[in-house]
Amino acid sequence: MATTGLAWAQTSTDPLVTAPAQIKLGIERVKLPGDERMGLVGTSYLIDMGHGFSAGPAAYGAISGTRGGLFTVGAEAAWQHRLAGPLTIDAGLYAGGGGGGSAPVGGGLMLRPHVDLLWDFGPFLAGLSASQVRFANGDINSRQLGLVWSAKTDFRYVPGDRLSQRSEISGRSGMGFDRVQAVFGTYSPRASARRKSGLPYEGKIGFVGARMERAVSDHAYWGLEAAGASSGGVAGYAEYLGTVGTETAIWSNALVVGARVALGMGGGGDVDVGGGLLLKGGVYGTVRLTRELGLSIEGGLTRAPQGSFKAVHGAVSLNWILDDPTDVVAPLRNTRTEWIGGVEHYRALRKTGVEREIQNVTLKANRFVSDHVYLSGQAHGGYGGGAGGYIAGLFGVGVQAPLWGPVHAGAEMLIGAAGGGGVETKGGAVMQPSAYLGVKVSPSLSVRLGAGQIKALRQGGLDAPVVDLSLAFTFGVAGHGYR
Repeated sequence: MATTGLAWAQTSTDPLVTAPAQIKLGIERVKLPGDERMGLVGTSYLIDMGHGFSAGPAAYGAISGTRGGLFTVGAEAAWQHRLAGPLTIDAGLYAGGGGGGSAPVGGGLMLRPHVDLLWDFGPFLAGLSASQVRFANGDINSRQLGLVWSAKTDFRYVPGDRLSQRSEISGRSGMGFDRVQAVFGTYSPRASARRKSGLPYEGKIGFVGARMERAVSDHAYWGLEAAGASSGGVAGYAEYLGTVGTETAIWSNALVVGARVALGMGGGGDVDVGGGLLLKGGVYGTVRLTRELGLSIEGGLTRAPQGSFKAVHGAVSLNWILDDPTDVVAPLRNTRTEWIGGVEHYRALRKTGVEREIQNVTLKANRFVSDHVYLSGQAHGGYGGGAGGYIAGLFGVGVQAPLWGPVHAGAEMLIGAAGGGGVETKGGAVMQPSAYLGVKVSPSLSVRLGAGQIKALRQGGLDAPVVDLSLAFTFGVAGHGYR
């Protein structure tokens, strides 16, 4: 669908394709068994496929109530149609995997059909949503009204069969982020903070994560960040936030100082966040190591207003500047990029000591740094096998090369954090090496079958062979190089 039905506009000579897209945000109150209420926030990025249809990645999570830590990741498909004047209808379906917050989600498969009635204000749409949130193997089945807001944007890219052609059109392409950061940090809980079980925290909580950021001026930016616990006995803790910040160079553009705030959702892993709302603030300094890489050190405070969790945080991150649309003197180039969605299966060791099958939804993004080497960021969420609430966030490096005709092969080495759903990850830190074979079914679309191993870094935890089936969309991000 992503390559054959995409609605696009393209000049006769320039390879850059432009497809309308929307960034969607919604909030609603879901009813759980026992007349319990939970605030649920959803975000999605939908690309126009033509004839009113769109599709893309999406995520949902708890933000109020008592189920902080409930997350799911997956995909959404929708159909949008103008009724009269600016009045618009939007109907669609989300499917994803995850869970958490001790909610009765069963295996973790979440389905959310919806119909939205929207008013088109020009740059954005806003209105009411009528939806059903149902966990297929669990006890949650709720119908409710909610609020929805959708910002219009463009997804610009170079098709997979035209990657060798350079675009003369300036401006951002792809999802439009200017830099990405790999983050390693620790939380030092305050003395007043308690686990959901009521016990005090012992020592620090380690976390790993990623941030993607986009500049709005020379000094201001916004972005998204996600992280998960890798140590500290709270495996399964995860967070997903939006952030805004400001920064300035103070020493020949080699040293940058800044401050930022973030708002979003977090929880899981016996961390008391109440309904899931999470606030974070920090100050940082960044040293530019090369033209495209920097090293940042940040310190700040994190708090869950609805729970007892309060902590001082410290983090070190490696910054990678991506395509800079303002650098008009750098050479034009295309960067090969892949979006991948699929499922994986393995037998996961549970905290009870028993191994049981688990099925996960997988979302992956690969960005090539050479013809054959790429960096990868991935999110995995359980949807079957009775492990609802299992979430993993991974990143690492991969290699890929053609074999013959439409067939190619690749291998990856990933590390990250995983937990929840009763899976025994021994603190949360995991690694996952794998290899795969792929077959092109169109210039930009490939089917891939992979196999590997997922293993907890501490002994006695998860250690299992993995089978993976996925669909990969390959495209080029056109840019002007680095600042």
